[in-house]
Amino acid sequence: MYRLYYAPGAASFVVHWVLLEIGAPHELIAVDLAGGQQKTAEYLRLNPVGVVPTLIVEGAPLFESSALAMLLAARHPGSGLLPVAGTRAADLNYQWLFHLANSVQPAFRHWFHPEDAASADCGDSVKESARGHIEAAWGRLDALLGTQEFLTGSQPAIADFMAVMLARWSRNMPRPATTWPKLAAYIGRMKARPTFAELNRREGLTEWL
Repeated sequence: MYRLYYAPGAASFVVHWVLLEIGAPHELIAVDLAGGQQKTAEYLRLNPVGVVPTLIVEGAPLFESSALAMLLAARHPGSGLLPVAGTRAADLNYQWLFHLANSVQPAFRHWFHPEDAASADCGDSVKESARGHIEAAWGRLDALLGTQEFLTGSQPAIADFMAVMLARWSRNMPRPATTWPKLAAYIGRMKARPTFAELNRREGLTEWL
């Protein structure tokens, strides 16, 4: 039994989705981000970074969304979400997952919270820079998806679930991910998975179905 500390639509989204994909028993514990629950002493004992997600694995807490998604896929190899080590698909999964986690996800942080990166009078420039990084990433993925069905080839892997979570975050941006045609078709394929509907139902999300 896993225990996931989450907030609807936050970075915990990908971990929750993978839990549903692998079919592992789990408990959900909502964290009130607006109320600052993630900064309480009790929560910081679980996750010293003070963010979601936190996943309790065999009684011990772990954090970082992309790492948790990979961890779950590795612990449940029958899911097929982690390509076999040494294959081209595995190499691509690592490449795209780390690119999304290290380059694209931080850009979203700057888009949503420019005050974290610069003084208030520089907020607009921070957001425009972040937008440029995000849209460049969508362009790269769109080009790739013109030649293959998923980021690693013919089967979805952890990187794909991460990509769709980030695409969801772009839904209210001037150019959401779905404005790139091949990327939009790919997102549609991922959203058609039964677990996506169940994930949104559980988290009470209705704005990107």
